[in-house]
Amino acid sequence: MEFVDRLLTCADCGGEFIFTAGEQLFFFDKQFKNDPKRCKPCKSKRAGVGLRPGAGPAAAGLSRTETRTQCSECGIETTVPFKPTQGRPVLCRQCFQSKRAPSTPVAASPSAEMISAASQAPQA
Repeated sequence: MEFVDRLLTCADCGGEFIFTAGEQLFFFDKQFKNDPKRCKPCKSKRAGVGLRPGAGPAAAGLSRTETRTQCSECGIETTVPFKPTQGRPVLCRQCFQSKRAPSTPVAASPSAEMISAASQAPQA
């Protein structure tokens, strides 16, 4: 079966986009029944580009929410990439990292007690 490039109209912006022969082959191989409805920019906006690493809101041309607030630990003024909720502490980067460091889980290794218990267990 031979595919040729086709011109389609985007359902969101109304602009025209090319449905390439390669894309048609891909759709055929995947057994997709319908042609695409949206151009690539509208599709990526709709899909929420932030799902892929390295292609977050800044790459999509969207601005991040930055809120100025005071750190609950040391009291310095800082900015955070979210809107703080009442009753929850807000930490600056330094306080956040110092709180986070000690609680990092260490890879579990079998203890001496577990090893000796396993070696003394009756064998079937």
